[in-house]
Amino acid sequence: MARFLVLLDVDSTLIENEVIELLAEEAGTLEEVAEITFRAMNGELDFEESLRSRVATLKGLPVSIFVDVAPRIAVTPGVPEMVAAVQAAGGKVSVVSGGFHEVLDPVAEALGLDFWRANRLEVADGVLTGGLTGPIIDAKAKADTLREWAAECDIPLRQTVAVGDGANDLEMMAICGLAVGFDAKAPVRDEAHVLIDVRDMSQLLPLLGLRG
Repeated sequence: MARFLVLLDVDSTLIENEVIELLAEEAGTLEEVAEITFRAMNGELDFEESLRSRVATLKGLPVSIFVDVAPRIAVTPGVPEMVAAVQAAGGKVSVVSGGFHEVLDPVAEALGLDFWRANRLEVADGVLTGGLTGPIIDAKAKADTLREWAAECDIPLRQTVAVGDGANDLEMMAICGLAVGFDAKAPVRDEAHVLIDVRDMSQLLPLLGLRG
């Protein structure tokens, strides 16, 4: 049985980037999208509504855009070390994202994560339609995912750790054993059990008793 389950947000947590902004830059809508992202992460906008409005600005981008932006994705310092240490101790490391499978999949595979889940962009005839397909990963979906994976691994919720930075991480943080705000926005700073303000994910290890 795994000792614990660590569940991380992706954008500005697992990675240094906001993927929607990388895509928006290519679409020429960066300023508009960045403003919506900022307001959504600070809890001023409904996440699903904000996601759909941001994705709509990507309409017409070719699917090759995912290959184009991939080299610009920067994994947050300390993530590989954290993943290796948690897994070596019998834990599981997973991520759930309001971002997109198309960009997350290669990153998660390269890091050797145990589970990951994200939104999917709708594509038709090789271009983005400006829509989404499948269930929306919002705050409730993040909490439901934590419950699902914890049950699947036979790990009690008190042995789960949720790491995030924005308002859509609050529901999973409310049900986990240890809620960690990582370089977090105001709403998360008020609710997290612990704050990590240095952008180094290996700082999580002492909290788990895996490093002095």
